[in-house]
Amino acid sequence: MSRMQDKYTKEVAPALMEKFGYKSVMQIPKLNKIVINIGMGEAKDNPKAIEAATNDLAAITGQKPIVTKAKKSVANFKLREGMNIGVKVTLRSDKMYEFIDRFFNVALPRVRDFRGINPNGFDGRGNYSVGVKEQLIFPEIDYDKIDKIRGMDINIVTTAKTDEEARELLTLLGAPFRS
Repeated sequence: MSRMQDKYTKEVAPALMEKFGYKSVMQIPKLNKIVINIGMGEAKDNPKAIEAATNDLAAITGQKPIVTKAKKSVANFKLREGMNIGVKVTLRSDKMYEFIDRFFNVALPRVRDFRGINPNGFDGRGNYSVGVKEQLIFPEIDYDKIDKIRGMDINIVTTAKTDEEARELLTLLGAPFRS
C-alpha cells in the first residue's frame, strides 16, 4: 500500500465522513482513475513524435501508453480518420496513488511562478482536469533527452457526486488549490 493510499484510509476518509455526514463508508468519495493524455498535432507530419511522447509518458507513469487515433477526418487540419494524434495512459489503484503523490508534492512545486492549481477545473460531477504546459516538471524526464516540450492533460476521476465533495477529497490528499 502506497503512502498516499495509507493517508486516504487513515485521514481523508474519516474527515470526509465527518464533514459530509455520510451514513455508510461506501458513500465516501474516492479516486477512481487518472487519465493522462498528450495530444500532438505534429504527429501527422513527424511519426517519431509519437515515439518520443510514448517514452516520456512511460517514464512519468511507469505504464506503457496507448496511441490515440483521429475519430474523424478534418480537411482544415490535414487530418484523416485513423491517423495517430496522441498518446494516453489510464492509471488505477497503486500506480494512481503513487502518481498523484508525485504530482502534488514533487512535480507541481517545480512549475515556474506556481501559485496553485485552478479551483475551477471541476466538471460538475466530481471530476477534475488540469493541464500541464511542459513534461519537464516531472523529475523522471531528463532535460537533455527530450526533443520538444510537450504539455499534457491530467484528468482525475473520482466517485464524488458533487464538485464540493471532490474538491474536499483532493484538498485532503494534498492538492495545492489557488485561493
